[in-house]
Amino acid sequence: MNLYGFSQHLLTSAFLLLAASSCLFISLLYDHKASTVRVTPLSNLGEKYSAAQPNGRVYLQQKAENSSNHVSDENNCGIAAERRFDCARDRALTQSECEQRGCCYVPLPQSAFSGPPWCFYPVSYPGYRMGALFPTPRGQEASLTRSTRSYLPRDIQTLKLEVMAEEAGRLHLTLKDPSLARYEVPFVTVPPSTSTDTRSLLYDVEFQPEPFGFVVRRASNSRVLLNTTVAPLLFTDQYLQLSTTLASSLVSGFGEHYTGLTLDLNWTSVTLWNRDMAPHRDANLYGSHPFCLIQEGDGQAYGIFLLNSNAMEVVLQPAPALTWVTTGGILDFYVFLGPDPQSVVRQYHQVIGYPMMPPYWSLGFHLCRWGYTSTNATRAVVQKMRQANFPLDVQWNDLDYADKRRVFTFDPQRFGDLPEMVKEFHHEGMKYVLILDPGISSTSPPGSYKPFDEGERRGVFIRNLTGQTLIGKVWPGPTAFPDFTNSEAVSWWEECIRDFYAKVPLDGLWIDMNEPANFVQGSVLGCPDTDLEDPPYVPDVIGGQLNSGTLCMSSQQALSTHYNLHNLYGLTEAMATYRALLKVRGSRPFVLSRSSFPGLGRFSGHWTGDVHSDWEQLRYSIPAVLLFALYGVPLVGADICGFEGDTSEELCVRWTQLGAFYPFMRNHNDRPNAPQEPYVFGQQAQAAMRSATMLRYSLLPFLYTLFFQAHTSANTVARPLFLEFPSDPNCQTIDRQFLWGSSLLISPVLEQGALELAAYLPPGTWYSLYNGQPYNSRGQYLLLSAPLDTINVHVREGHVIPQQVPALTTAASRSNPFLLTVALSSEGWARGELFWDDGESLDTFEHGDYSFIIFIAGQSQLVSEPVKVNGALDGLVLGEVRVFGVSTPPSGVWANGKKVQDYSYRTDTKVLTVSSLSLLMSETFTVQWAASDITNTSHLPTVY
Repeated sequence: MNLYGFSQHLLTSAFLLLAASSCLFISLLYDHKASTVRVTPLSNLGEKYSAAQPNGRVYLQQKAENSSNHVSDENNCGIAAERRFDCARDRALTQSECEQRGCCYVPLPQSAFSGPPWCFYPVSYPGYRMGALFPTPRGQEASLTRSTRSYLPRDIQTLKLEVMAEEAGRLHLTLKDPSLARYEVPFVTVPPSTSTDTRSLLYDVEFQPEPFGFVVRRASNSRVLLNTTVAPLLFTDQYLQLSTTLASSLVSGFGEHYTGLTLDLNWTSVTLWNRDMAPHRDANLYGSHPFCLIQEGDGQAYGIFLLNSNAMEVVLQPAPALTWVTTGGILDFYVFLGPDPQSVVRQYHQVIGYPMMPPYWSLGFHLCRWGYTSTNATRAVVQKMRQANFPLDVQWNDLDYADKRRVFTFDPQRFGDLPEMVKEFHHEGMKYVLILDPGISSTSPPGSYKPFDEGERRGVFIRNLTGQTLIGKVWPGPTAFPDFTNSEAVSWWEECIRDFYAKVPLDGLWIDMNEPANFVQGSVLGCPDTDLEDPPYVPDVIGGQLNSGTLCMSSQQALSTHYNLHNLYGLTEAMATYRALLKVRGSRPFVLSRSSFPGLGRFSGHWTGDVHSDWEQLRYSIPAVLLFALYGVPLVGADICGFEGDTSEELCVRWTQLGAFYPFMRNHNDRPNAPQEPYVFGQQAQAAMRSATMLRYSLLPFLYTLFFQAHTSANTVARPLFLEFPSDPNCQTIDRQFLWGSSLLISPVLEQGALELAAYLPPGTWYSLYNGQPYNSRGQYLLLSAPLDTINVHVREGHVIPQQVPALTTAASRSNPFLLTVALSSEGWARGELFWDDGESLDTFEHGDYSFIIFIAGQSQLVSEPVKVNGALDGLVLGEVRVFGVSTPPSGVWANGKKVQDYSYRTDTKVLTVSSLSLLMSETFTVQWAASDITNTSHLPTVY
């Protein structure tokens, strides 16, 4: 018998022995109507666990018989390797040190650093003891106490557990110190709960009193979603740890990392600590999102969110299970019960806030390079884009524009006419965005650089432990860093933006280097020797120390230390920048941030940083975009063609085709690289790029409607297939294809030299967006042709896609005729929506200043029903309708009861095209097709 089988035998024997002796396992069942404690016989509880565990194994912890930390029974160590929980996460231990902690030491053939731990917790390791639950205005609470100290310094001996049933599908639990207020994450304000019938809750919660743990089950099937009784809770001043089993190995989240859509649970870990780091494997990158979504394998899903901004490591193991370790704050958990994946995302966004509505122009094509060294160079790029007939909505400048690289300035020689250039762009219907780093130069002569002088006078900068302005080093040299948790700094930031905008009428701001990045460790003077700089535990961060590449952890901000607030720096800057632009410009702000934390999507978009120009980075950009959709940041994209290194013509073509379906589309390049503007390539490559970009522009009404749905209903824009087809096992891990909303399937080429690809089509009929060619899929992979000029895009049956004749800017395209692509289902129906406003005004939905149209096709006709109309649609017309899946050639077509002459029908693809229409979009219209003349429209279907 191997070790795995022997451990199974020991556990089963132990369980049967306990059941026979009628020992009792005290289970505090969370009763939503009253505070009750029920005592459950162990045998009964075992039956419930067996039914809930897919593999039928039972892991129950006995109450510790004594307070000693030594293992009293060798059977306590007979734990299957994949279910071992590491007792040495804080540091490497010898066997003697491990056993002194009261833990098991059982070496395995694998390395202790790349597989199951050799030092692990035994069954029923001593921990906190839970007292009775008492009702509170928000739910229930109980006290947790330790009778013995843990092996870590500065234990918090007494904790308060609070349990809140906030919604039918949302459970909220917190663990904190009741005697001393600890740092808690600000800026995440959960909306008030709606009245919830406790009988409708989607979950049950059970508590094990000693050692403390809890189990969350899905009420509908008793499936165990979390079980934290498997390892002890540790809660010290700078080390908090909680472990749990999971219902499935299909885990997505815990960004930002260079990873696929689902995480590898084979003894891996991810670190959440914002860092200026180009995307590569096994590294903490620009953002921290302590949220994950778990697919349960049968179409159901749940999510877990730990609201904590301290440095964190999430350890993943194949049980499946995970362990959170964080270096401070409190444990503030949300569990989202779905029950489907899209509902989980919606429930999560209800907590962190729905994303902002972007301005319409921001969905166009953006062009940037670090290396446009003057206004003349920038103008030349725009001129060449126009000459090559490429759409371009937004021209950007990187730090080249700044005088001595100081923000809120522009170089008087190279960019002396920057204000005039921006006005020229505006005259051409374009917008202008420039970079804005948070680091404020501190070495200019007094009185010569107002941002620093005023900031220092008003005390807006982060300070070191002695109360002096902390000085780091970034692009302009020695720099100070604004404290965006300080209201005075937020006001000062707005004034800086206002003063600069008075000279340069920019349209948006690109906030970079805001992890915050620092070219020296901590500060130019180093950092003091404190527990914040050298905590008892440091996650696996790049550089090995928390202050590596950023500020001293002991530096002071208005709300707390940088140790607590570091991961929030980019979010707080985005909030301040968004609000400043809102006040200064008076229109919908556009902000793009590199650093991120939950809630960023309310204020900003995101790009995935300094990606390299290679095929692997092209491929990994898809899961990066899809994961940020889960994180509530739908306006996201990667730098098209890559930022670092030279691209190739083929790579840039394929990346432009994929980038045309990023929600945020920008080509951005680094200084030393070969040029990669679309016009620098050969004519065939240019034609392919132009075609993809024009296709995007034609789809902008549909994309804008998706953003409206994200803003108002927390729907996703770019969407993984499992969100739309949760019961299809083939969709669970696909991240080489993705959806726009529920109706467009994008299948890009991701390999060099490929001219075809295997694309998965979920069950149903899918039509080529280009020609309406139908594919009737039973849920299978199809080999699709993909020459260099083609990205495969398919429309799902039953959907209507609103489009518009493209132009070289959105300012021009927004006045062009609309067209509708109608993809009929096998039953002959389809539905679609259009949201339309002026594209820039604030809160148009909230103020009711918008148009909303529903399109319904059925019974050989297409009907539009304007549910709400405002002036933004005035004069706009429908020019063309394409209907996919028309089974028989029509003998006639009518628009609003009048016969139409300009139409065609293809018998091979069964596509009806009706052209030369001029139907007002602001009014109800009907387009009909039939085998005989139709003049009576009284039978039209009722539109809801």
